[in-house]
Amino acid sequence: MTARPRAIRSTRLGDLAGMMLAGGIVLSATLTGCAAQPASGAGTQPEAPAAEATGTPAEELRLGYFANVTHAPALVGLEEGLIEDALGDTELSTQVFNAGPAAIEALSAGAIDATYIGPNPAINTFVASGGQSARIVAGAASGGAALVVQPGIESADDLAGTNLASPQLGNTQDVALRTWLGEEGYETSTSGGGDVTISPTENAQTLTLFQSGELDGAWLPEPWVSRLVVDAGAEVLVDEADLWEDGEFPTTVLLVRADFLAEHPETVRALVAGHVASVDWLAENPDAAADVINARLTADAGKGLSDAVIDRALEHVEFTFDPHADTFEQLLQDGVDAGTSKQGDIDGLFDLSALNAVLEDSGEESVSAASLGTE
Repeated sequence: MTARPRAIRSTRLGDLAGMMLAGGIVLSATLTGCAAQPASGAGTQPEAPAAEATGTPAEELRLGYFANVTHAPALVGLEEGLIEDALGDTELSTQVFNAGPAAIEALSAGAIDATYIGPNPAINTFVASGGQSARIVAGAASGGAALVVQPGIESADDLAGTNLASPQLGNTQDVALRTWLGEEGYETSTSGGGDVTISPTENAQTLTLFQSGELDGAWLPEPWVSRLVVDAGAEVLVDEADLWEDGEFPTTVLLVRADFLAEHPETVRALVAGHVASVDWLAENPDAAADVINARLTADAGKGLSDAVIDRALEHVEFTFDPHADTFEQLLQDGVDAGTSKQGDIDGLFDLSALNAVLEDSGEESVSAASLGTE
């Protein structure tokens, strides 16, 4: 895979980072999850930046996210009350999703107003709607994805005839796997078969199948990379960060329904202010982050992560409100080449005006939309 374009700006957290992403495109999927409400957590809580904008505040904001830590700005923002505080009188309700397609279906149906999600489903819904469905208003996480394999698989040459998993057909890691395999000379098919079989599989099941020897490997986001390495003896064959210039590529963004943004820009700016406060909290509280993340994971998924898994996962993800917009043309082309995306124009995908207004109020540097929308 050729080196990717360099992203504009990010917030490096040193030893801190976050975990899992499970994005996807609008394919068949079942909406699952439960409502979740903010609770108090550990650590020093920063004051959310001012959230002022013209427009009518919404009575309610319905926010989607996944119970994994590449969605840590959502997890921390809810657990520490940062997003709720920034929204003021607007009621916050939340929905936990297991996969990107379900979140996109909910967003498209008007069942939620915003969601944390992977870049490829955000691209796909924008292209499929002719630019009418949604806007990316901020980044959330960068990095934290890899191809892990059974011991004994030492290079791409060893993958012929193997069975590899991805989280969801057309999700961000699925596209990355198909793209990389194509560049290594392998043919794959979205309907199964090919030189290497790719089996879209729910992440927890991937761990079980890998442990039983029914899978040879998987391209996954954190914490599932670390789960397979720590709990199942997997080895990292490809760290996706090595395929992008400076190791920077988006794994999670904050996506808002376009109609909601048009009707309630003040509320969107408040959401973004809470999101920025959450990213700042993660940067300022590395020692407390794992506990707060695990507290939210336990509330949402019933169980947190072991210390070994979460520590390893946190070393491989960077939390940032920069969406790395200059990578999105490549991400679109990768999806087209993989057979999971349609070619289209993504000009207008980004509206970073609320983000940059919040950053300006805080005296921070603005973020670029890479000529793909409003700054």
